[in-house]
Amino acid sequence: MIRRGFTIVELIITITIMGILLTLAVVNIGATQVNARDDQRKTDIEAIASNLEAFYVSGTDNSTSVGIYPSTDVTGSTTNITSTLRDATIASFLPPGTTDVALTFLPSTNTGTAPSIQTTTGVLPQPTKDQYVYQPIESDGSVCGSGKFNLFYYLESDASVHKVTSKNQ
Repeated sequence: MIRRGFTIVELIITITIMGILLTLAVVNIGATQVNARDDQRKTDIEAIASNLEAFYVSGTDNSTSVGIYPSTDVTGSTTNITSTLRDATIASFLPPGTTDVALTFLPSTNTGTAPSIQTTTGVLPQPTKDQYVYQPIESDGSVCGSGKFNLFYYLESDASVHKVTSKNQ
């Protein structure tokens, strides 16, 4: 007798193996996408910090004051960013998948001099995957100064908040 085709057992084994391979591929793609978004956030924060450092060194076209960082006025709109940070690329202020700077580059609303203000647990609002938080601080730790700054961002891969601080002062 000539055998044509496959047995049920052979088909079940083949389908099961294909299902396992497909599941592994989908999980791996999801993790790769999360890592890519996190890498973009890190790149964005480095670009923002670089723009803030450039402001510290040279101020703006309309000011003569140097040696300070911008206040929270730099946040909130494309106009505020581009008028304060002359070389800023708006795309750097937009976390992956977002389109509105007013909702994504936020000022810290903390006030006072409590030490917790300079930590991620004391930051209000807390950064999310769709938001960066800018916190200008005075040397004594009070917020809304222009002595130093903290930038906070969230990483999806480990669900953690990270901080970048100013290089000067």
